[in-house]
Amino acid sequence: MASNGVRKNSVVIPDDLITCINDFKATAPGQMVPIHGKEYATVAHRLAILRRNFGARARIETFILDINENKVVTKAMIFIDNKMIATGMAEEDRKASRINQTSALEVSETSAIGRALAFCGITNDNVASAEEITAAIEQQDKKIQNAITEFKSVSHSGNYQEWLSKHKTFLANLKETNPISYKNFQEQFTNIKSQLKNKGVSI
Repeated sequence: MASNGVRKNSVVIPDDLITCINDFKATAPGQMVPIHGKEYATVAHRLAILRRNFGARARIETFILDINENKVVTKAMIFIDNKMIATGMAEEDRKASRINQTSALEVSETSAIGRALAFCGITNDNVASAEEITAAIEQQDKKIQNAITEFKSVSHSGNYQEWLSKHKTFLANLKETNPISYKNFQEQFTNIKSQLKNKGVSI
């Protein structure tokens, strides 16, 4: 018979972390953020559940692993009763978004904490947080718009081949990971390609 605890000398000792995870799952409805057909927890909700169940018994430590003009890498460690339960890491590109230009360190720390909490089990089926997915989509959208802008400037077949070579990997990944955005891109691509051909551009 299953139990939410561990057996020691024939006595079942309740596992507080399992209780915490169950609390998260019970409070998840209405708290999740729907993104592209999936639901993601926010870091704030995961953290609130941790504190509600453990209070000061839980400790979070964060460390900067790398920081320079291009990126920030941080690591988060979750301790309960001074025992390390899980870790999480996150990397942020300073040029990825407007927020990252001024607050890449803070964004990276939040993401690292969210992943560490997820590895504690305080999550649904998705390790990534709503904040991480939203940021990733924003970065994808920026790359899509850059690709579209550059495609509009194609003037001959050589330019077109250069454009294809430059964006081939990104578009392949987009098709696999975000089919909705890829479909929207394809629609824009088809329209622009038609316009270029009408102008006599050989592509």
